Amino acid sequence: MEHLFLNVLNVVLPVLICAGIGYGLALIHAPFDNKVIGGIVSKVGYPTLIISHLSTTNLAVSTFLDMMTAAALAVAGFGVLGFVVLKALRLPVRAFLTPLMHGNVGNIGLPITLLALGDAGMAYTMAFVVVVLISIFTVGMWIPAGEFSPRKLASSPIIYAVALSLILMATGTSLPQPIAKSFDILGGLSIPLMLLTLGHTLATLQVKSLGRAITLTLMHLVMAVVIASALIWLFGFTGPERGALILCCLMPSSVATYLFIDQHVPEYGPDVAGFILVSTLATILVLPVALSYWI
Repeated sequence: MEHLFLNVLNVVLPVLICAGIGYGLALIHAPFDNKVIGGIVSKVGYPTLIISHLSTTNLAVSTFLDMMTAAALAVAGFGVLGFVVLKALRLPVRAFLTPLMHGNVGNIGLPITLLALGDAGMAYTMAFVVVVLISIFTVGMWIPAGEFSPRKLASSPIIYAVALSLILMATGTSLPQPIAKSFDILGGLSIPLMLLTLGHTLATLQVKSLGRAITLTLMHLVMAVVIASALIWLFGFTGPERGALILCCLMPSSVATYLFIDQHVPEYGPDVAGFILVSTLATILVLPVALSYWI
């Protein structure tokens, strides 16, 4: 049991330390531009990370597409169950649905699966990250704004990065060595920058209603267990893909969704921020339990 605890600690602690450094930078008011760093990660870091990792991973295209399908069903499942929960709690759908739908699979999911499940687990998590990012920057914007705009989807570099990766995986083709090395370097920026940004952003969030934040966090965890269990049964996932799916479903609410809530439904910004903060803190307890007894 002690050996298991140490293994789990070795997975979770590095992520907490990196995010904690970002939190500390916010406390000492060090220069840190979240928008600039977020733009670099989404437009350069994520696409190059996806291409460099997937193009060199021994993973069947069909398996990767199965995980993308499972991820899409998971997001849809969180959306349906989240809608029901919000109606029961009499909370506005425009403000709270997208945080309930989208987990923080990029900032926390990628480093956790890499440390816990290795390269294979990270490759499966990539499929989840792609789906969640596309959903955040489409549905995640449309619901708070109350309007539909497909322009963001067509202009997303992640879409083209996934398409290129699938072609390389299907044909067994490798990128030219200089390009591959460049993508390795640029993609390597993503995880540390995401963790620093996560910690820095959490330091700026304020909890307005602790009781509501705790309730939503508990509801989110219940939905995660139900959805993950259903998808494992439906797809028959085993091994690293099963572990990656469970971890991705258990991820806390995405910090990225808060930006759109604060922009379009600002009166609920503090409430959503509280939910994101509490759900993120809850992962400190949830992840060790999941890694020890479920994965």
